[in-house]
Amino acid sequence: MIPREARQALRVKAGDRLLVAVRDETVILLPKPKDYAQALRGIGKGLYPLHHLKRERQSW
Repeated sequence: MIPREARQALRVKAGDRLLVAVRDETVILLPKPKDYAQALRGIGKGLYPLHHLKRERQSW
């Protein structure tokens, strides 16, 4: 069982699936996304300066 405070922080309810990652002696719980493409959308936003891609393409 997962304590109520942890469930509320993760915004999960009974029956939801979780991803479990173990790093050394640390356990990381994440809600399993229903759609991985949707979950990753925008992950690189703000990574490069504005117009970076345009300048790169022009340099070819």
